[in-house]
Amino acid sequence: MRRFLVAGNWKMNGDSRRNRELVAGIVAGLQDSATVEVLVCPPLPYLAAVKSQLSGHSVLLGAQNVSEHAQGAYTGETAAGMLVDVGCSHVIVGHSERRALYGESSNVVASKFRAAADAGLIPVLCVGETLAEREAGQTEVVVGQQLAAVVETCGIAVFGRAVIAYEPVWAIGTGKVASPDEAQAVHRFIRDEIAARDETIAAGVQILYGGSMKGENADGLLSMPDIDGGLIGGASLKAADFLAITKAAQGI
Repeated sequence: MRRFLVAGNWKMNGDSRRNRELVAGIVAGLQDSATVEVLVCPPLPYLAAVKSQLSGHSVLLGAQNVSEHAQGAYTGETAAGMLVDVGCSHVIVGHSERRALYGESSNVVASKFRAAADAGLIPVLCVGETLAEREAGQTEVVVGQQLAAVVETCGIAVFGRAVIAYEPVWAIGTGKVASPDEAQAVHRFIRDEIAARDETIAAGVQILYGGSMKGENADGLLSMPDIDGGLIGGASLKAADFLAITKAAQGI
């Protein structure tokens, strides 16, 4: 039985005071649940502070990016082992903003995924299509290629301890949301792509929806059979909004 995972990607937002208030609000309002995992991914400078504040609570800590290199002369980069050292359990790789704004190819994303997995982190692999690709009927081609790059680099077994997040690029920060049926169709495609290589791993891998999930649309999305949670952007920056999604997951 797959558990839901509600993951907050804070992106480049927050400061020490606001982070303390946000984490305090989340842990105070969170109801213990055997069916829902909760993850927060603050900006890099705040990882240790947030980890300290989460001590004694069930909320997991993740990072937003990682280097493909284990160590060396890579100024400004952060190795997977460093993220483990400060208490991270997860790390996001291949987010659409990293692909679009920083030119990360699927091969680079695959290398980062492998580095994270080798260090013991759980990679959260983001895949998804742009509006132009969707309108051209290329959603499955694009998503399939993004998945295949990781499978070819790392093998299928690594998905036994990984998460996949489907983020339709056209729905991130735009207020647009794929309908539950539209999102489910792509989630089903992703699971089928994994199942074609290993049915057991496919049955267990968490696949999150990452396109503007909010409290008001979470019920419909999370009720779909292949949607196992959300990678939450804007709604993760306010405790009440984030908790509304976790409560929706707990109610399903």
